[in-house]
Amino acid sequence: MKIHFQENDPSLESQWRALILFGKNSATYKFAFGKALLDLTFKETNTVSLRDLAPTFVNNILEHLKSNDKQGNSSSSTFLEACRSYNAKAITYEKLLVITEKHGFTNVVDAFQNINGDVVPKPFYHKNYVGKTKEIVLTDDLLKLKESLQFQNFNDEVEARWNLVEIAWNLQINPNLLEVQFDDKLQALFIENDFMKRKDITSARASLNGYQKGKCFYSFQDISILSGNENTCAVDHFFPHVHKLSFNQKGANVNGIWNLVLTDKYVNLDKSAKIPELKFLERLYKRNEFYIASKHPLGETIVNQTGKTSLERRLFLQKQYDLSLNLSIQKWKPIIELDPLF
Repeated sequence: MKIHFQENDPSLESQWRALILFGKNSATYKFAFGKALLDLTFKETNTVSLRDLAPTFVNNILEHLKSNDKQGNSSSSTFLEACRSYNAKAITYEKLLVITEKHGFTNVVDAFQNINGDVVPKPFYHKNYVGKTKEIVLTDDLLKLKESLQFQNFNDEVEARWNLVEIAWNLQINPNLLEVQFDDKLQALFIENDFMKRKDITSARASLNGYQKGKCFYSFQDISILSGNENTCAVDHFFPHVHKLSFNQKGANVNGIWNLVLTDKYVNLDKSAKIPELKFLERLYKRNEFYIASKHPLGETIVNQTGKTSLERRLFLQKQYDLSLNLSIQKWKPIIELDPLF
């Protein structure tokens, strides 16, 4: 069964995340456009021309091109070539903005709000192209998005998704060899294999948060991925890290993405090295399937770590649960449990 992230939670937050996490990735323009839209929520305007939007949009592309040259699957792109030329000091910024206005928005304005073959139920903007006027009209729903508690996390989530997509493209290795790992000390994801040295990718919190809809995995309380906040979340090993030796002997990597979830920090302290009740195992399975269904680079890693089919992945998790329960005996559930969203 195909899993649609927004089916059980039609909120604006979930709709936004569906666009960023599950939309098609033929180029990274959508991430630059998404960041530009988030920036617009801080400006007192309901309409913005492509000319005025161009600087914010292209600056995001320019910054990413400095570290990862491949930003699209097309063999050629007038817009990207112009960005590369500007970074190489071959054209002026004014010239770049002209090219951005003409070519940079060609597909992204129409495609950004499309998912699963149709426009999202509550669009964040409407296109207004009449004569020489080319602008987008912001809806109240985009402005309401700013009022969300999760809004503080959105920019980092977009950046994390962008980093993972471009890393997967630029590595040019077989997806079956893709092995994303977790650095517990740095709270970050990295790639390391026989063909390359370690390459840090992005924050683990920012990468995991969207697929939990900004909620604690166990209690569904709101969490933040920003360091220093009162409710900054913890990265938790569903199957405790203390079981690493026993798991590794059975072929399972306890530090794998499949086993990492975000939790409220107090819930995390209470859980400690206990094993969650069986219902949470189903939730972990669903969360992992979100990644796989979205064609996310981390989805490839989860498949590599847990199984090629949904049945294999279920059997894998059941095996780890049986092993872990035999090691810890005690089962656990959080003191606070709000209504589940997945």
